[in-house]
Amino acid sequence: MLAPATVQATTSVVYNNVPNGQSAFDATVAAAGGVLETQILGVTTSYTDFTISKPALNTYPEITGQLTDIAPDGTVRGPDGDSRPSGIKFTFAAPINAFGLNVGDWGTCCYPSSLYIAFDGGPAILVGTALSDEDVPRTNGAYSMFVGALDDSSTFTTAEFWGDGFGEALYAGGTIRYSAIDIGGLPPTVPEPSTWAMMTLGLGAVAAMVRRRRNSLATALA
Repeated sequence: MLAPATVQATTSVVYNNVPNGQSAFDATVAAAGGVLETQILGVTTSYTDFTISKPALNTYPEITGQLTDIAPDGTVRGPDGDSRPSGIKFTFAAPINAFGLNVGDWGTCCYPSSLYIAFDGGPAILVGTALSDEDVPRTNGAYSMFVGALDDSSTFTTAEFWGDGFGEALYAGGTIRYSAIDIGGLPPTVPEPSTWAMMTLGLGAVAAMVRRRRNSLATALA
């Protein structure tokens, strides 16, 4: 009679300015049982914990570390579009399932413009979409932000990041944050409105049943 219990979350995203985004990501990792690791990017493609597909050569205001120019290339927007190869790929020595990085100079034109993260070549996780520059969470007025994704369904060895705002600039990197959180460690999702409606109908049916039983009992005792 009752709707199913709330389903356990499998993905979570962070999309905010640099200090607030990094803080939210770190807190989510800790709450999900992970140990946070960080790496400030410089001009190289090899680090202790991972390698990157493109060297980080650029800097951007309010971001610590170097960034890679991954301006979107293609013609088809969306998670299944053709801009994914123009992004950046991180290959980790040990499995992870939480990944975040800094983004610069995004969302200033060419709307709609979306950002994606994917683990182990899997489905794209939508991080955020800009329909105007007001949708970009700036840091001290600069177009600097932090994005991240967590997936508690498994662990992975690669993480990709890309955008699909063709014609605009996009820089990614800075300080990389990553971790292996507990499988099933993310908090439950909030039920969708349709689920709440089912739960309400279920509770209403139970209440009606209880009233009928009480009325039947009262009639029998009369």
